[in-house]
Amino acid sequence: MSRNSALIILLCAAPLTGCADYLNRYDTMTLASGDTQKYNSLLQTVDPLNPASKNTAIEGDGVRAAAVAQSYKFPPPPPPPPAITVNVGDTAD
Repeated sequence: MSRNSALIILLCAAPLTGCADYLNRYDTMTLASGDTQKYNSLLQTVDPLNPASKNTAIEGDGVRAAAVAQSYKFPPPPPPPPAITVNVGDTAD
């Protein structure tokens, strides 16, 4: 095969490489396409909130909440680093 014929084959094959992407697309339906009606109805729901989310009487301990807020505002100091011990020599005989 000569160099010119290889070049001609390469130039003829180059325009066909654009067809590879077209062949990867299918005209079939996917497995997830069956829930479109349910998805659309949920998308257009007027009030999707949970009824329990309207409860404004949240139970809680105010003293505990204040203590937690104080601990965030003034964190306790970190513990001191552990003491470094260095063994010099062999004590096992």
